[in-house]
Amino acid sequence: MMTHGGKYTPGFAGAVTAASATIGPIIPPSIPVVIYASVSNASVGALFLGGIIPGLLMAVAMMVLIALISWRRGIRGEMSLSLSDARAAIIEAILPLFMPVILLSGIYLGVTTATEAAAVAALYALVLSAFVYRTLGLNSLYENLVETVRESSIVAVTIAGAFIISFAITNERFPDALATWILDLDLSPIGLMIAINVLFLLLGCFLDVSVMLLVLVPLLIPAVILSGIDLVHFGIVIIINIMIGLITPPYGLILFVIASLTDTPLKAIIREVWPFVVVLTAVLLVLVLVPDLVLWLPHQFGFK
Repeated sequence: MMTHGGKYTPGFAGAVTAASATIGPIIPPSIPVVIYASVSNASVGALFLGGIIPGLLMAVAMMVLIALISWRRGIRGEMSLSLSDARAAIIEAILPLFMPVILLSGIYLGVTTATEAAAVAALYALVLSAFVYRTLGLNSLYENLVETVRESSIVAVTIAGAFIISFAITNERFPDALATWILDLDLSPIGLMIAINVLFLLLGCFLDVSVMLLVLVPLLIPAVILSGIDLVHFGIVIIINIMIGLITPPYGLILFVIASLTDTPLKAIIREVWPFVVVLTAVLLVLVLVPDLVLWLPHQFGFK
């Protein structure tokens, strides 16, 4: 859609898609947040609330960047939206917009786990498609399932490659050595946060998300607690950091996924994604220096 009429190059469209995908695990619900909560004993509810403002900041920063790039390249919008059109679009989208409500209400009310809430939301989407909008029949459902398996297999092969690299690096105990070295520096809380973020930005180019959350984070949690760093603040910052790693060459997993799904040359996406990496890293630095951007909302809901 973005490349229709030659408005955006395939590489830029792929970079926008890849960079915007980093917001998904920040604004709840989020599997990485649940994994981090399990290894750190931080509150899942507080982490979900803590990710809302950072996720919105990431979105605004990238929207500004896209607007600047579009302006420099002479790309102009071709359609205007009247108030009546906007109202009609909102009415049409009301039922799909209930999906995040179902996800979050089930989790916050304690009715479902994050995984169960995702299953309920998937069932809700299936019901809407099949019986409300009537866009999904048996034939199209079968075709969608086949296409999902095909695309998932591509992603699975890519992830398998990431695990091979992760295994090699982890087997050499490289992450352990780096983490130990950082802890031995005896830094201030801000200094420790910056050092850990530099470490994760570097390792995020090569290691899988689960490896970083399940192997590195538990090694660092004791030092984080001793330094007086809030575990919710630390968790959101680290997860954003890991998401940036997923779009950072040479082995940004999302870049490979987007390239394979859109038949876009990887080199073209990498060339266009660098400004997004810089902007998201700047947002990350702001969140490190201003913890209240993460902690304000959880505090308002009684999480201390």
